[in-house]
Amino acid sequence: MTPSELLQRLRLPVVAAPMFLVSGPDLVIAASRAGIVGSFPTPNCRTAEELDNWLEQITTALGTGPDAPPWAMNLITHSTNSRLGDDLEMVAKHRPPVVITALGSPRPVVDVVHSYGGLVLADVVSLKLARKAADAGADGLVCVSSGAGGHTGHLSPLPFIAAVRDSFDGLVCVGGGVATGAGVAGAVAAGADLVYMGTRFLATQESIAVEGHKQMVVGSSIDDLVVSAAITGTPASWLRASLTAVGIDPDADAPTARNYSSEISNVRRWKDTWAAGQGLDNIDAIETTADVVDRLVVEYGAAWDRVAGLVGAR
Repeated sequence: MTPSELLQRLRLPVVAAPMFLVSGPDLVIAASRAGIVGSFPTPNCRTAEELDNWLEQITTALGTGPDAPPWAMNLITHSTNSRLGDDLEMVAKHRPPVVITALGSPRPVVDVVHSYGGLVLADVVSLKLARKAADAGADGLVCVSSGAGGHTGHLSPLPFIAAVRDSFDGLVCVGGGVATGAGVAGAVAAGADLVYMGTRFLATQESIAVEGHKQMVVGSSIDDLVVSAAITGTPASWLRASLTAVGIDPDADAPTARNYSSEISNVRRWKDTWAAGQGLDNIDAIETTADVVDRLVVEYGAAWDRVAGLVGAR
């Protein structure tokens, strides 16, 4: 599958971003069937055996081959992820069409994914990391920008897209607070091929997020977020109330040591600390993924119609 073939298969140029303790097989399947790219992070599976089962479930539901809806698997390539080798074996076995790398270089996965014709996208938070990921063989770059939920970025999305476009001719995806079809249209107009949407799909019926997390997303606004490195050692965007509820000072300056292992003992601290991005104010109810995508498609078309009307009025 080439990058252009990926885009042609989509109803809307959106990736339902991989979210820790949120994205599971049901969300991946529902998103891909609705016409966007469904994805999940491998740490959501506690063992390689569970990952094997998830991948089997997804490929059985969506099928394989040139007409199958595209979907993506997200791998943590940081050195602390001791299960990376096992996860790569599952990649080789199930051949996800797209593999997204995060918190490390895409280099460890490129040869495996390219061997069966898949695409590699790499999360990046700076131009320096974007260049390194491109040099490592990534087919696309995910510009994680300010406003993104979970591990967030610090750059504004529009100049980040422009800077990456200046030196990279592969797929460009951008994430950071986009929760409407109009936001998708704006990102595409600015030069992006795809748009990451995480929080918009957190409060869906297919999400595996706990009910309290979903309800907090529905009931919160952008003012209820805080960026803190206190949980993982990397700045991330959190729902402030979820941190204070477990006794974490969201304004503490001292970050924890980085550790992205998939082992159960390491992920317990995530259980009741809930992430979200800046698109909170556009989420008013827990809906099906299909209904969310349908609305995004309408909003996306309306945004382009508005632009055409403004241009035509000149």
